[in-house]
Parts: sequence; C-alpha cells; structure tokens
Amino acid sequence: CGAMVMFMHPGFAMLETGCSRAKNAQSVLFKNLLNVTVGSLAWYIFGFAFAYGGPFEDDGKHLKNGFIGAKGFAGHAFLKEDDTGNMAIDKGTSTMLTWFFQWAFCSAAATIVSGAVAQRVKSPAYAIYAFIMAGFIYPVVVAWTWNNGWIMKVADVGYMDFAGSGVVHLTGGIGALTGAFILGPRINWHPDDPAFHPHNVPLVVLGTFILWFGWYGFNCGSTLGLHDAGTGALAAQVAMNTTVSACVAGIVVFTLQYVNVRKYDVVGLCNGILGGLVSITAGCGNVETGSALMIGVVGGFIYKGSAMLVEYLGIDDPVDASSVHGACGIWGLVAAALFDWGHDWGAPLDHFHGWDGFTCMKDANNACRTSIGGKVVGVNIAMALSIMTWVGFLSSIVFLALKFTGLLRVAPAAEKKGADESSHSPSKAYNFGS
Repeated sequence: CGAMVMFMHPGFAMLETGCSRAKNAQSVLFKNLLNVTVGSLAWYIFGFAFAYGGPFEDDGKHLKNGFIGAKGFAGHAFLKEDDTGNMAIDKGTSTMLTWFFQWAFCSAAATIVSGAVAQRVKSPAYAIYAFIMAGFIYPVVVAWTWNNGWIMKVADVGYMDFAGSGVVHLTGGIGALTGAFILGPRINWHPDDPAFHPHNVPLVVLGTFILWFGWYGFNCGSTLGLHDAGTGALAAQVAMNTTVSACVAGIVVFTLQYVNVRKYDVVGLCNGILGGLVSITAGCGNVETGSALMIGVVGGFIYKGSAMLVEYLGIDDPVDASSVHGACGIWGLVAAALFDWGHDWGAPLDHFHGWDGFTCMKDANNACRTSIGGKVVGVNIAMALSIMTWVGFLSSIVFLALKFTGLLRVAPAAEKKGADESSHSPSKAYNFGS
C-alpha cells in the first residue's frame, strides 16, 4: 500500500503539468521530483522522529509531551543487535515498515503545495520549503494526531481522521494557500484568459486516474493490516466508500460547471473527483456508503464554492490545490464526525464508532459510550483550526523569509519567457519537431 501511495506522485506530476502552461512543464515536473527527493531526506533525518518518536507515557501509547516526538532521528535504533551480533527483529510491525508507509503520506502532503506555487517560484526556494514541510511542519501535525498527542485527549473522546483529510490534505492545502498568496499571481494572470488555462487536458485526466488509483492505498492501507476477516471487511468498506464519494463529487462539479457555461468541463470533473476523495478520507472507515455518497455531494459543492472564492480574492492557484485539499479537507473532518455509523439521524446522538470501525467505542466496562458524537464534531473542528493555524503560521514565516531575501520568485523576464527556456536543459519539455 505504501508503494501505491508513492505512485500518486506521477499522478500529481501529470495533473500539475497539464494544468500549467506548456512553457513551464519541465519546471513543474522538476519540482515534483525535488519534493520526493529532498522531502524524503528530511523525513529520514528529522521527520519520522518528530512524528512518531517517543518518549511515551506508561501505557506505551500516548506521546508524553503531547506535542512532538524526540527519538529515531536518521533511523537511529530501528534495528538492534542481539547478544550474538545479529540483527534482532522486534515482534509486530517493524519500524522500517512504519517509516516507509508514513513516508509516502508525508511526501504526498508536501507535494500538494507545489502545484499552487507552480510557474513562478524558484526551484531552490521550493526545495527549502519542501524540506521544512517534510522535516518539521507536517511531522508535528502527525505527532498531535496519529501518534496520540494532545488532540487525542481533548474532551476525553479524541478525534477522527482515518486516512488524513486533516492530517495530510488540510496540511498541504493550507501550505498551498499560504504559498500562492505570498507569492502572488502569475504576470498578467486572469482566470478567464485562455493563455492560463490547462495546456494539456490528457495529462490532467491521466494524473487524476493515477491519483484515484493511489488513493486506495491511501485509504484502504490505513486499516494497517489485513490479518483477519474484520480488517478485510473494513478495507472493502473503505474502498466502496472512497469510490462512491469520488464519483458523485465529480458529477456534482461537472453539473455545476455545465449549468454555468453550457459546455463540458473535463478539468472541473477531475477536480470534483479529487475533492470527493479528500472529503471521504477522514471518514472512510466509520461511515456507511449512503453517508459516503452524501459526503461526496457536499464535498463537490464545497470544492466549487471554495475555488470561486479563492479566484474572487485574486489568489492564483493553478491546480486549485487549496480548494481540493484545504476546503474539502476541513469538510472531511467535520463529515467524519457527523456521519459516523453510531449516529442515528432519526434520534438524538447515540453511540460513536470512530476508530473502532464496525463496532462502537466502549468504556471501561466494555459498554458502548453514548452521547459523545457531538463532542467529536467539536474536537474535529478544533483539530482543523489547530492545523490551519500551525501550518499557516510556519508556512508564512518560510515563504516571507524567502521573499524578503529575494529567493522566492523568478525574475519577471524569466517568468515571461518560461521556466523551461530560462532555467532548464533541454529548454523544452516537448520537442515535436525532432
């Protein structure tokens, strides 16, 4: 499943390249490669330790300081020697496996930003941001959440984000919005100017299908095992929920676009599908499929409304990353709590399933906990606000520092010429005349 998530990077690369201008295609591809290579080193040296390192409380589960890990830098102590000098393998899931699977999530969160700042950010500047995002910004969010940090203890109910609507996508979406805002729009950019429309729709569609395929590794893989019938059934439910939400959200956005312009918008359909995937990612393991359909419907409207708002505010986001991943990420967190299996819409809040999937969350007496669904909604909203504040604040510091030192944006002449011709060899991504 980690390899499937890693395969999402060709999807991001194709989607972002297709949405950009042809004269910047090679530059966009380069930044996607930078993201994976530089970001992976950051995850290895710092990120994993900050995200999943201890020390832990006496229960061995909850992060002691609640904020950040402090063990496992650069793979330290992943393997240990036994008395004979051979490598001793711990029972259960190996640390290396956890490192690899979670690395794929980390690199996905970081690459979301690259599309929003495409075509006018300097490559070294983006490499610096990718390193900080993968090495510190994203890992701290993981420490709060998936490593059982402080958010897990809020209101004594914890949060619900099965596969990362908030942890991964909202983190990347806020980084994308911050970067696009500070960087400013492309020279002479106007959303209605055909010169700034996607130059290669086939690449956009190919990228969407690749991302959709990888999402099954993202969501189904978050069951973290297929060792019995229960986890197998849950992975199947997750796959069905993921599929339905993606399909209906795509249709919603496509319909809204058709009503507006009376023409078929293939790129809009693609972004709607991706918005539906983000929307269901938090709740894919604790909602039934009818609820997944409704989550996708609302997700389609939220994506479209957010994209229109970002455009109205004059923020140039070439791939709508802030709307697909940011706005739909917020909705995904809220929806995961609202549509939980234990919520009976015809009666007051009953029990809550959350991380327990098919069964209810139980108290110390092994009885279903009741009337906690409303609390989880509140915790997930608080989680969204916390992620937005953390990522927005630190991303602003990084991007503003790069801007004030003159390292952030390419020169106007180079931007007009195109990054491929001004900075790359060969100077064209496409050479149809050869």
